[in-house]
Amino acid sequence: MRNKIFAGVAAGAIAAVGVAIPANAISDTTADLHVLHAVPGLTVDVYVNGELTLDDFEPGDLAGPLDLPADTYTVAITASDAADDSSPAIGPIDLTLEANMSYTAVAHLDEAGDPTASLFTNDLSTVAAGEGRLTVRHTAAAPAVDVLANDAVAFENLSNPDEVKADLAVGTISAAVALTGTTDPVIGPADVEIAEGVNTIVYAWGSAADDNLTLAVQTIDGLHSNPGGVDAGTAGLAADNNNGILVAGLGGLVALLALAGFAAARLSAARAAK
Repeated sequence: MRNKIFAGVAAGAIAAVGVAIPANAISDTTADLHVLHAVPGLTVDVYVNGELTLDDFEPGDLAGPLDLPADTYTVAITASDAADDSSPAIGPIDLTLEANMSYTAVAHLDEAGDPTASLFTNDLSTVAAGEGRLTVRHTAAAPAVDVLANDAVAFENLSNPDEVKADLAVGTISAAVALTGTTDPVIGPADVEIAEGVNTIVYAWGSAADDNLTLAVQTIDGLHSNPGGVDAGTAGLAADNNNGILVAGLGGLVALLALAGFAAARLSAARAAK
């Protein structure tokens, strides 16, 4: 799937990327997988088990969720004009998906600025009434950072490719990212909505050296009742679309869903989740 919904891509803005579709509930035999492309300036193809699965996948694109059989998939990420996966830019990597779990695979830069990939497990555990979950993931070519909420340090010394999370009262917070021990934002500030029963996942990505740091926001709904609820796009967009469908870049999505329906190999990159 190719899909971009941008709400500002300059440094300090949120890049809202994603798709909200009714999720097939994860089960004892399946897992949900999202894929985020967070390598600036690099359009790629994604091969899974030797088959081209994502063509011309661009920075800021988010694919999924796909409801996939629990299994191990071999993933290779190549330049967009590659004839096959024999000379990958990232990988090949074995990506193991366990049943009844939700994952986001992220192609991104490591702290030194080299392309890499990480696999994160999305926390679908139930939150209390009146609360949502905030998850922050460091996937940028930048040193350790502090995460500021409403001008106060909320999370300290977050390094690439780690994550932190907390359950918070519903509301809107002003979020920013600063180098550890400082308060001068290198990303943001930007408003982030904490919605009831929603895991709001914020990615810091890009490169500090290239001055293109930015944020991407993914949301996963349904935590107030069924932990396998609806995966809901990004930046709170699905919360404004009660039909649960927000689609851009339909061609790639249809192709991916077809692959999922036939249990073909799928998307992207890997590292054991924190």
